[in-house]
Amino acid sequence: MKHTEIEKLAKEWIVDAADAPANPRVQAITLRLVTDLCKAIEDLDITPTEFWKGLEYFSEAGARNELGLLAPGIGLERFLDIRSDEADEKAGLAGGTPRTIEGPLYVAGAPESKGFARMDDGSEVDKADPLFMQGTVYGADGKPLANAKVEMWHANTLGGYSFFDKTQPAYNLRRTIITDENGRYAMQSIVPNGYGCPPDGSTQALLNLLGRHGQRPAHVHYFVTAPGHRKLTTQINIDGDKYLWDDFAFASREGLVPPLVRVSDQAELKAKGVSKPYVSIDFDLHLVVEKPGAASGIVDRAHFAA
Repeated sequence: MKHTEIEKLAKEWIVDAADAPANPRVQAITLRLVTDLCKAIEDLDITPTEFWKGLEYFSEAGARNELGLLAPGIGLERFLDIRSDEADEKAGLAGGTPRTIEGPLYVAGAPESKGFARMDDGSEVDKADPLFMQGTVYGADGKPLANAKVEMWHANTLGGYSFFDKTQPAYNLRRTIITDENGRYAMQSIVPNGYGCPPDGSTQALLNLLGRHGQRPAHVHYFVTAPGHRKLTTQINIDGDKYLWDDFAFASREGLVPPLVRVSDQAELKAKGVSKPYVSIDFDLHLVVEKPGAASGIVDRAHFAA
């Protein structure tokens, strides 16, 4: 069937068949997606069995709550960031910390504190290096921002995230830090490990067929918000990780791999209240203003709450 014939059919099904007022945006998106899917079925000679197996796959992925994992795994979440970067460039907006994907593992409502937070529950202090991260949040004018909201979350030594990993207490390795009067934030935790897609899950099943691994490097997520500024969604990767530049979710970016400083001086250890060498990471965050034509920092998506 010719593409023009497919376009006519899809219009008949989605537009002409409407017998009540339609949502124009939903109608336009549905028409485009149905048209493109039908063209793919025609061009690739997708069989009825392959079509229904595809629907079964998405049903299973939804039932396993893996659609939020599949989207970054096939590059879609990264593509949204690329489009947002292009919108910023066209709007003449520059100088902010690079954005990168949120991923599927944020949980709202993490405990809040001023200036500093201890993120880990202490259960893995013998398995991991202590981690101290600190930095300054800067506004669009280049000045430190007091009372900015810095939300952070990361995995444990097994790559598990609290809430989803029921062996961890609620909000372990998740905190909200309000910057102090100098715009500073600081946290104490453990150096996390990366994680992989569930080996028996639907995302990894597709990645296997594509000849790809499903591993992420160790990383720490951020949401940063402040009045008059655009919300920043980003993360830093732990330098030296095997998958640092081979992230299955395509989230690694220049500017988001701060150097690690390994501290073993006994006086420094005592000052931090730890008994073994620790890792220190400095990471400043630079916000930009909301600007017409630039990408919005607000994404309306469902989040879990413990």
